[in-house]
Amino acid sequence: MSVDFKNSVTRENLMRAFAGESQARNRYTIAANQAKNADLYVIYSVFNFTAEQEREHAEIFYNHLSELGGTSIQIDGAYPVDISQDVAKLLRFAQHNEYEEHDDVYLHFAEKAKEEGFPRIAASFQQIAQIEKTHGDRFGMFAELLEQNKLFVSDVETAWMCLECGNIYRGKAVPRECPVCHSNRGYFVRLELAPFTGTLAAS
Repeated sequence: MSVDFKNSVTRENLMRAFAGESQARNRYTIAANQAKNADLYVIYSVFNFTAEQEREHAEIFYNHLSELGGTSIQIDGAYPVDISQDVAKLLRFAQHNEYEEHDDVYLHFAEKAKEEGFPRIAASFQQIAQIEKTHGDRFGMFAELLEQNKLFVSDVETAWMCLECGNIYRGKAVPRECPVCHSNRGYFVRLELAPFTGTLAAS
């Protein structure tokens, strides 16, 4: 079935997705600042890293609407209010929302886009749904580390990276501050979770 884009449900779903991604980006930057205030710089970095990816998703969905430039699209929808003083809860809220986008929302949007004859838009919904699953997994992993008081502690000797200066520290727990740059312990992350470690697996 081919549908005129100007009268399609897909047009509305794209605007819903744009609104949702835009709000997610703002929620994550707000949560990031809260994590930073709690001296959890690594969580601050995770939220901001994900927020920038949500901005890119929003732009992808928005660009699919380019032929409707200069018009307005009215949509309805429910959007989460993820407010808590507990950083672990903020991570769990984010995990839930990302999984909801993956498991339900974007896959249904993709099916509707296919049905209406918009395969490129359907592909965007499907591909971004998979990325949201990765986001949810990442948020859940850091939430679990926080909940189990293992964000900065390990049962075995572990390598940790200071995200401020790049110092590698080895031990079962990170020091109270980095011995190189003196940033507080909140800047440390397990080396295997650090960005751009400079190591490649043997191929």
